Amino acid sequence: MSTTLISIIILLFFALLMAISYFSSRHATNDTFFTGNRRSPWYLVAFGMIGSTISGVTFISVPGEVGNSAWTYLQFLIGNFFGYWLIALVLIPLYYKLNLVSIYTYLDQRFGVRSYKTGAFFFLLSQTIGASFRLYLAAGVLQIGFLEALGIPFWLTVLMTLFLIWIYTYKAGIKTVVWTDTLQTLFILGAVGITIFMISKQLDLSSKELVDTVVHHPYSRIFDLDWQSKTNFFKQFFAGLGIVLVMNGLDQNMMQKNLTCKTQKDAQKNVFWFSFAFIIANIFFLSLGVMLYAFAQQKGIAIPDRSDDLFPFLALQHFGTFAGALFLLGILAAAYSSADSALTALTTSFCIDFLNIDAKEPKSKKTRFFVHIGFSLLMFVVIVLFRIINNDSVVTAVFRVAGYTYGPLLGLFAFGILTKRKVYDRLVPAIGIASPLITYFININSEAWFNGYQFGFELLWLNGALTFLGMLIFSNLKNDE
Repeated sequence: MSTTLISIIILLFFALLMAISYFSSRHATNDTFFTGNRRSPWYLVAFGMIGSTISGVTFISVPGEVGNSAWTYLQFLIGNFFGYWLIALVLIPLYYKLNLVSIYTYLDQRFGVRSYKTGAFFFLLSQTIGASFRLYLAAGVLQIGFLEALGIPFWLTVLMTLFLIWIYTYKAGIKTVVWTDTLQTLFILGAVGITIFMISKQLDLSSKELVDTVVHHPYSRIFDLDWQSKTNFFKQFFAGLGIVLVMNGLDQNMMQKNLTCKTQKDAQKNVFWFSFAFIIANIFFLSLGVMLYAFAQQKGIAIPDRSDDLFPFLALQHFGTFAGALFLLGILAAAYSSADSALTALTTSFCIDFLNIDAKEPKSKKTRFFVHIGFSLLMFVVIVLFRIINNDSVVTAVFRVAGYTYGPLLGLFAFGILTKRKVYDRLVPAIGIASPLITYFININSEAWFNGYQFGFELLWLNGALTFLGMLIFSNLKNDE
């Protein structure tokens, strides 16, 4: 693609985001920023959340990963589906009953201030590293595929990206994000759907032949029952269940959108309908992966060594200008739909959980303004540090470490919901630190200790269980309610 076309696409994309920001931020207050005034239509939230769950990593990696693990990822998604229903039936009623702005306030009411701060801290740590990592990967693709040709250095790409996110979210926050996510979801799904259609035309496939190609391809294998494999069905299912519970139900980033719905019933409808749409959207990604490999095989195209490079390589080098433009829109939408909500959630959590500002107090608007700037700069620093490290394995390891910090959140909330015991609040920070460390130690020795067993995403359950056990040990029967 020409640099002129790239520039036009990027400018139009941001012009649309800015237009949405303008109309959604009129008469905005702190309450608008944090809760959207609890007036979001549930169906809008449900559709927009598809884009939020599909980060730039997912957009690039899931189609390429089909060549490594076929459709076994669908096992993980099935676990996700049931996780969303648990969120709708258990967590949504709890959050609405307590009328929460930050969901970690529950921990204060249930256990005490140290437990509360521990939960909020682990969210801030996980979300800062996780969101920065996802934006780092997406910015890397934009840099190599498009912006490097314009002479724009990587640090400036990241700075401009975060500045634009800050610009369209600083006034109305989550209210704007709900609306921009809807637009970005349209771009993401449109990019995938039209790319599949274009591949089928180049391979001269009818609609039925397209479906048959996907269904009967060797890469469409779903189930893996080998208990030692990382893609074993039960490992993937329970990992998917746990990941959704902590990275959606116990994550301020995702739950803040649900809490903008008018009523508890609307929020539950949002999650129920979203769970179905989420599965369908990911089936499109998996189908795209099969079609990418089928196209490369039939055309005699050498497949890149890194599976993550497959979709960008074919879209930019072999599908033509229109497909390249679609890919650019898709990666932009995927990167921004996860980054804008993360920045808003980080600002919300820090303001409510650590600065204790009153969302309805006009004077606190200035504080929120500077916190929003602060987290934008923090994400910039983290992303640039990833670039300086310039080692994919090290950066990925940092991201995985951040994943360990979701385990304590699972243990904290599970103990609060499933028991009525009172914990020694002052010991909870130590339990929260010890659980991930013990989990990591078990993981690196699992093959030697457990007859070749390799942990996958189910490490989350182990981490949460250790936190739960620690809290159980340091709770007091005399304090039972």
